[in-house]
Order: sequence, then C-alpha cells, then structure tokens
Amino acid sequence: MSILKVAKDQVKKLLLPKDYVPEGLLEWLRYARDNHGITFTYEQEDGVIVATSTNFRYGSIVTSGKTQEEVDHNIRDAILTAFEIPSTFADRAAIRKEGDSLAQYVAA
Repeated sequence: MSILKVAKDQVKKLLLPKDYVPEGLLEWLRYARDNHGITFTYEQEDGVIVATSTNFRYGSIVTSGKTQEEVDHNIRDAILTAFEIPSTFADRAAIRKEGDSLAQYVAA
C-alpha cells in the first residue's frame, strides 16, 4: 500500500466522527462470519508466489509476492481493497491467517 494512500486514509479518519465505521468493514466482518473467511491457493510462477482466492463470492482475489510473508501482507491488503476498507481500519478488520497449504483468512 502506498504511503500516499495511507496518509490520505489517516486524514479522512481524523475528519470523521469518532464512532464512524466504514460500511466495507461491516460487510467484511459479516462475510467472514457467514462464509468462514476467504481461502487462497498458492502457486509458484517464475520465482513468484501467486495467491488466488477459491471461495470469494464476488469474483476472485489474486495477488503475489516474492516471499510467503510478502504474499500474506498482500492478501490482507487485497481483502481490504476488495471490501473498500480504508487502511486506517486494518486493525479493526482483524484479518488473520489460518491453515498452511490452503490459507484461509478470517476475521479474528
């Protein structure tokens, strides 16, 4: 996620009421609860790990990275983007990984 995007999200959050919750955050929490999260498969392609969602009801989420840690970070970012959750609400989205070979990302 770019520094400019993070800064923009922080300014927006400062201007919003303290009790504001983005609709996308509520949607993600409901989705994760009702669908037991989003599952991803991994494939190696030319030295890059490509992660593709297998059960996302609204299409596919595809992201990649050079290391598993980078892929995990990019998956979290892609989920935030898919649900239009500003980066400043990432902690409240509580996206965490479960499992290994098929990674399932759920709300904690």
